[in-house]
Amino acid sequence: MRVVYAERFGTPEVLRPDQAPDPAAGPGQAVVRVAAADTLFLDVVIRRGGPGPWGVRPPYVPGAGIAGEVSSVGAGVDAAWVGRRVVVKSGTGGPRPAVETIAQAAARTTPTGGYAEHAVVAEEALVPVPEALGLREAAALVNDGLTAMLLAEAARVCPGENVLVTPAGGGLGCLLVQLARAAGARVFAGAGGSHKCELARELGAATAVDYTRQGWAERLREAADGAGMDVVLDGVGGQTGRSSFGLVGSGGRFVAFGSPSGGFTAVDAQEAREHGVRVVSILDLEWTPADERRLPERALRAAAEGRIRPVIGQMFPLENAAEAHAAIEARKVLGKTLLLP
Repeated sequence: MRVVYAERFGTPEVLRPDQAPDPAAGPGQAVVRVAAADTLFLDVVIRRGGPGPWGVRPPYVPGAGIAGEVSSVGAGVDAAWVGRRVVVKSGTGGPRPAVETIAQAAARTTPTGGYAEHAVVAEEALVPVPEALGLREAAALVNDGLTAMLLAEAARVCPGENVLVTPAGGGLGCLLVQLARAAGARVFAGAGGSHKCELARELGAATAVDYTRQGWAERLREAADGAGMDVVLDGVGGQTGRSSFGLVGSGGRFVAFGSPSGGFTAVDAQEAREHGVRVVSILDLEWTPADERRLPERALRAAAEGRIRPVIGQMFPLENAAEAHAAIEARKVLGKTLLLP
């Protein structure tokens, strides 16, 4: 099968297409023929060798989630899975995660990361895809859908509230704009570039501004008639996140979930109390193993019913994984980026 290895930590060029033996399912496992592999900024962070609890050592097969069709199953697995369309998120499914290091996979003969034609996964990690939803759309939701639903539950958006989403032009931000709008909120968006702002408006944002331009926070405040934001969903961090925090009104909620700028938004607990703002970090949120199935199922169902729409901005052949990573790093992507074996 075709596969992409990260030979070492470094620039996108360390991603190398190669061949590997076709995998076989062991006891409690299934083989999924990958139709589309999700790509995340986290993939970029890990590939660079960024700090974190990843437990990854090169060479390894990247890939945090896939969508595809079950092609075979191992001993003890219900044969009814064969032929079913599924998504699989990494880190789920017990002791054998959907995405592993090469060293772990070597004990089972083949790599099982998402950047491949086939992946070996644990049966309990399989999440069925509704018939009304395409596999590419499902792949766009395997990670971002779970996170979006988790953040929406944490934010508790109410009808009539002012909600700011940053960044609003990526795969996750696009979902958050739609979920906030569906909850009855007045949605504001911050994004990097006019084309991303236009997309946010198409998805339901009443106002969208380019946060790479000076005075963006003031323009949002004016658009909100001087009122503070009831909820800020901050996926940027750094100085942009600090500016977003300054927009939250007394009694509001500030939810930090991303740090592509180099770090999560730093908010002192005393400062938050003085402003009457409840600060929530995604790092502090907890969910049970049941939630790891419930949340993506909820996202897939919402998309199948037309209540949310994953935005797939670009797709690359599997062999062009390095090009996909370079585009993500350059902030040139719109919506979700997928790899297609």
